[in-house]
Amino acid sequence: MTVCKGGHCRAPLAAAVLADLGAGAVQTRAAAVKPWHIGEPAHPLMVKVAAGAGYDLTGHRGEQISPELLAWADLVIAMDAAVLDALRQIAGAHALKLRRYLDGRDVPDPWEQPETAFRACLDVIVSGAPAII
Repeated sequence: MTVCKGGHCRAPLAAAVLADLGAGAVQTRAAAVKPWHIGEPAHPLMVKVAAGAGYDLTGHRGEQISPELLAWADLVIAMDAAVLDALRQIAGAHALKLRRYLDGRDVPDPWEQPETAFRACLDVIVSGAPAII
């Protein structure tokens, strides 16, 4: 389970990258800690940038993290320190499943930035994925 603030940019991309790298052996879902984009597709620029790299985000629909999603996941991956802190407050018995996508640094949030920020986010997510798999 990948989790970002709004579930609209980073988490859907990370879920797609990890699923692709896992070659069928890894199931992923993406969620948000905030209820801002529930039921909505991924951000249009993220969909575009992801497609250019071979990842399909068109099926993504936002959902908020829940006890059920925490129970479903073997691993709950936060895109940044603030998201990890928010997850720690709700994880309860699932706290041992939590980790940050990158050790020691955040995946940059491209929200409300130009396409170059979305491309930079893609690069960071792709480069960090092998360590998670």
